[in-house]
Amino acid sequence: MIRVIIADDVKILRAGLCAVLAEDSEIQVVGEASDGKEAYELSVRLHPDVVLMDMRMPDHDGGYGTRKIKDTLPDVKVLVLTTFDDKETVDKAISSGADGYILKEMDNSQILNSIHAVAGGINVFCDNVFRSIKKDVAVQQDAGNYDLTPRETDILRLICDGADNKEIAAQLYLAEGTIRNSISRMLEKLGLKDRTQLAVFAIKNNIV
Repeated sequence: MIRVIIADDVKILRAGLCAVLAEDSEIQVVGEASDGKEAYELSVRLHPDVVLMDMRMPDHDGGYGTRKIKDTLPDVKVLVLTTFDDKETVDKAISSGADGYILKEMDNSQILNSIHAVAGGINVFCDNVFRSIKKDVAVQQDAGNYDLTPRETDILRLICDGADNKEIAAQLYLAEGTIRNSISRMLEKLGLKDRTQLAVFAIKNNIV
């Protein structure tokens, strides 16, 4: 069972999402929040598998909620579900640690599939958001000008598989601190911002 918290400041939209999620017998809505702070507090108390997070909410927005959840509860997946796909909002969500970014205009089945994917450790981004991220990576890095060690390549492959630092360390028989340091070096070497951009870079350049 995938336990989900819905964070949206519009009550009728939360009700609609509850109805959509009720169509899937493997998903259970365990809480509703009206802003990012409430989403974080509910996550601490209920420890859901996935938080469906709107980005633009009054007082404490989705960026705040996502950052607090990922800093405190890294195992909880945050899937942004919003109306906005402008660069500023997308960048804020990704820099806050979101595990996925989809739009409310998507079909119900796509939303349900995205929840399943994120719960299973797969980062999910709708097409236009993925293109935006890919474009940023292309601007920052020329595909012919990188020099990755075999270890860094292995880490990249596991990042693309959705593994976190602890899981990567276990699979490569390395210390978790070593993985963190290797990822930091890769980000600096490639001029990238975060794990998501590393994954896009790896796919774009046929490393995985």
